Amino acid sequence: MYDFDEVIDRQGTDALNTDGFRGYIFHAGPEKVFPYADDEFVRMWVADMEFGIAPEILDALRARIDRRIFGYTVVNDAEYYQLFRSWCLDHYDWDFPQEQLCYSPGIIPALFQLTESLVGPKEKVLMCTPAYGYFLHAAEYGHVEPVRCPLNIDEQGRFTVDYEALDSMCADPWVKLIYWCNPHNPSGRVWTQEELEKVARIIEKHGIWIVSDEIHCDILRQGKQHIPMGKVMQDYPKLITCMAPTKTFNMAGLSFSNIIIRDKTLRETFRNRDKLDGMYNAMAVTAAKAAYTYGEPWRRELLAYLDENFAFTKQFLENELPEAVMNISEATYLAWVDMSKCLPDVDDLPDFFANEAGVLLEGGNDLFVGNADGYIRLNLAMPRSIIKTGLERMRDAIVAHSAEQ
Repeated sequence: MYDFDEVIDRQGTDALNTDGFRGYIFHAGPEKVFPYADDEFVRMWVADMEFGIAPEILDALRARIDRRIFGYTVVNDAEYYQLFRSWCLDHYDWDFPQEQLCYSPGIIPALFQLTESLVGPKEKVLMCTPAYGYFLHAAEYGHVEPVRCPLNIDEQGRFTVDYEALDSMCADPWVKLIYWCNPHNPSGRVWTQEELEKVARIIEKHGIWIVSDEIHCDILRQGKQHIPMGKVMQDYPKLITCMAPTKTFNMAGLSFSNIIIRDKTLRETFRNRDKLDGMYNAMAVTAAKAAYTYGEPWRRELLAYLDENFAFTKQFLENELPEAVMNISEATYLAWVDMSKCLPDVDDLPDFFANEAGVLLEGGNDLFVGNADGYIRLNLAMPRSIIKTGLERMRDAIVAHSAEQ
């Protein structure tokens, strides 16, 4: 019903994907040049999709445009809560009262604000590594010390929690907050009930705050099931859960996220310190409502297409680059690939693939905080034809580099 093979031109739309890669990946400006023109790159980096959003959402946006006025916009009734609540009940068998639901233009600004509110001078925040880069940026924004707890990596390249290390780090009285990623970005792990329960017991024992970033919770391999931390920590008052329709339905530019805060005092602080004073993008609210109302058929076809993209990528690597280690991610549309045996002498993998293959991607400790040396993250939310071109370019660059050694 939906065409995920369509190649959509994003040039000229002010997209970070096309226009912002120099600053984001390479910390450089327009002075940085490559052997490839900007429109010649295969872009497999930032976590938005190359798919057009569901036509049902576009219809809702067009109908809103036809109302012709875009004044100050608030979420002022129970309609949105009921839609999002129904989504969580249907997909996760999880419920929460309306008063706990707060909003933010994104999970990143919410992280910044929550860190600012919960962690004081000389105190610390904890994150399991490899970690999403903005976890570190949020700590830096709040002028607090980041504590890194490396995940274990087994012989098959699968990431697991080091509970002993986590317990030891949480016991530090200066650690006040943990950023928990569920499902995990970048590894793509969907944490099991047993894993979540073990983590929950550690956090509850030490009484620290937890922000559970669950933005990828709707993007699972078929047959996998997301378990909200709120279901595991049913009565723990220091839990904040972050979800968003924008990641699921490729609407990141519309900036709207759900922040579920149990503690009443923190909710009041969060709302009082809201830099937007409770105002939201009119089109974002419309799109979010439409997504939770009409978006499920599109999402289901998306998941099936992504499953095929992961299988294609896994098969390609096994056939063409057998030294690359890739587990098919249990969630997200991001493949986390260990390239250390393919390019053991290359320290900066994003720079290598940009210059030698014309492929933009992320990887390494610079972008994923720690425990990421030798890894790259590939965005597979795009037409399979583009993935094929990108992987072939990467293979050819690696073969050419190896021949020179």
